[in-house]
Amino acid sequence: MKITVQSIHFTADRKLLDFIQKKADKLDTFYDQIISGEVYLKLENVEDEANKITEIKLLLPGNRIFAKEQCKTFEEATDLAIESLRKQIEKHKQKKTIADAAAKKAILMAAAEDL
Repeated sequence: MKITVQSIHFTADRKLLDFIQKKADKLDTFYDQIISGEVYLKLENVEDEANKITEIKLLLPGNRIFAKEQCKTFEEATDLAIESLRKQIEKHKQKKTIADAAAKKAILMAAAEDL
């Protein structure tokens, strides 16, 4: 899966970029039809320690899913966002399976009526 990472108002180091790519690649094990992904890393100017934001958008066939997390580290925020996306992918797959089954049933019903 092709992932583009944009760090806003700072430069992300190679270690962080590799970590994000590694985590995102694991999503392919849950759904192999992911087209692409965009990751945005932001530093928020607040006094709270949890000022690092990770936003991830994934493009699926016919759908787009999104997760945003704010934590003390980008790694932690990325882990939480990836877990959220994994759950969304599971729901997407269930809905797709149900829709496919309904479509098959409709085709079989139409074929049976023709007989």
